[in-house]
Amino acid sequence: MSSLEAARAATAMQEYIEERMTEPITLRELADTAGYSPWHAARLFKEATGLSPFDYIRARRLTKAALALRDGGDRILDVALDFVFGSHEGFTRAFSKAFGISPKKYSLQTPPIKLFMPNRAIETFRYYFKEEKQMSDTAVKAIFVQVIERPARKCLLLRGKTAEDYFEYCEEVGCDVWSVLTSVKEALYEPIGMWLPKALVTPGTSLYVQGVEVPQDYSNLVPDGYELVDLPPCTMMVFQGEPYDDEAFEQAIGEVWEHVKKFDPRLYGYDWAPEAAPRFQLAPMGYRGYIEAYPVKELN
Repeated sequence: MSSLEAARAATAMQEYIEERMTEPITLRELADTAGYSPWHAARLFKEATGLSPFDYIRARRLTKAALALRDGGDRILDVALDFVFGSHEGFTRAFSKAFGISPKKYSLQTPPIKLFMPNRAIETFRYYFKEEKQMSDTAVKAIFVQVIERPARKCLLLRGKTAEDYFEYCEEVGCDVWSVLTSVKEALYEPIGMWLPKALVTPGTSLYVQGVEVPQDYSNLVPDGYELVDLPPCTMMVFQGEPYDDEAFEQAIGEVWEHVKKFDPRLYGYDWAPEAAPRFQLAPMGYRGYIEAYPVKELN
């Protein structure tokens, strides 16, 4: 079996889990989804995710339960039962161990916490897709462009050291920053990866960071190592590629970057304004296409 086939099997099992988060899930069901024996499926799953299927399911259910407590008014017992925990006490112990705060206290305060986010075996895809992808020289890809306005706001972010892109950033600070950013209840938009303008890069820190934009009056907890920075109003030109297969994310990003290199915003009454705001990217998700935004200013 190739490593790519193993990654695809693990991803199929992860998708099965996501679709049945509120239902009992057996190893036999996961094995049937992957097309292997239970023993072999469990081994493949752990190699791809670092966790046994049982531990992975538990971690994902706790994350979903935390989001339910953050966003809704459901009773803790109801949330526990919804995510297949047998009792209030068992759920409270598991939740407190996972997040360092009891579910009752979390539902009242909703501070940023470290959620467990699935990686969809993407790191394996990253290496093996390079060997198997075939790019067509004649294929024409549509890139959609729109202009949006961002209001004055703050950004809760974590800086790296010297990173200039996502992979360098992960090597410096780890790949779990997104899980904390996703938990922020006051978020104005989804988390983003950012290339900061020079004015926002402090000495000895990275050009590339990850963060989430929050209201100017944000007053909740700032996790250790994170900071709040002010972002002024800005105009962003957003580039969105076509939907793509998730394993082809590097190609999708490259297509948008190549389009931006050749794009002249002056034809539409704008010019690039790299110091006005961070350039940012959304998490690559195949169903919506790769999305990246660049700061611009309107021409007089």
